[in-house]
Amino acid sequence: MKPILLAFAALCSAPAQDWQPNVTNARLETRAFSGNLSAQLKSDRPVWFGYAEKSARAGYGECHCNLEGRWSNRQDSGRIHLEPVSAVAILVRVSAAGVEKIQVYPLSCQIDAGGMQLIWLAGVPAETSLAFLETHARSDTHPDGALLAISLHGDARADAILIHFARAGESAKIREQALFWLAQKAGERAAATIENAIRDDPDTEVRKQAVFALSQMPPDEGVPRLIEVARNQRNPEVRKQAFFWLGQSRDSRALEFIERVLEAPAR
Repeated sequence: MKPILLAFAALCSAPAQDWQPNVTNARLETRAFSGNLSAQLKSDRPVWFGYAEKSARAGYGECHCNLEGRWSNRQDSGRIHLEPVSAVAILVRVSAAGVEKIQVYPLSCQIDAGGMQLIWLAGVPAETSLAFLETHARSDTHPDGALLAISLHGDARADAILIHFARAGESAKIREQALFWLAQKAGERAAATIENAIRDDPDTEVRKQAVFALSQMPPDEGVPRLIEVARNQRNPEVRKQAFFWLGQSRDSRALEFIERVLEAPAR
């Protein structure tokens, strides 16, 4: 292979952890990751930490991101991504009180740090990131950001973590969120977990959220399963939810099923 092609191949295969963020209005510092992530994400004053991970969803939502809720007058960094970058930036706001926020954006997103210090950690392994996020997904303070970040990891262990939370999350909110992100990932393992929640979860609201999760799956996977719930589910609220999302799908199979139900003699 020619030297220029070798160099290009090496660039394309470089781990997401080596990529740099597109940052403006920040006091940016880069550090090499070492040891324990929780131990490194500590500060006695408010500061943002960030790192990159390969993503399961390339080009996840282009955006212009403001971490502190106030925009600067500075121009962007001029960095242009011609193709979606298959990595995400995971941002963690830390203070003396501990982890305050977990947010996740496409690595190509321009991040305005609001004048804050942003410490960028290079080389965070996916396994380490997932372990850290799993711990914080158990918290009632910021499970949403942690579960979103887990779902975007391009690592098979992310699915197993989401499935665990969907089945055995300590709160209904965590189970609902895990089900939602599983639906975005689709696949047979996700579908089985969602269907188990519809059948077995003791909380009706979680079961209704699981029905919504089916509606978010690709039509060829979600619609037949919604029809099955609408046909056989004994809980009237859950069954009603299945009919609602079938109606929203505008799928011909859903319409045919609803027509058959309406034409059938009343029992």
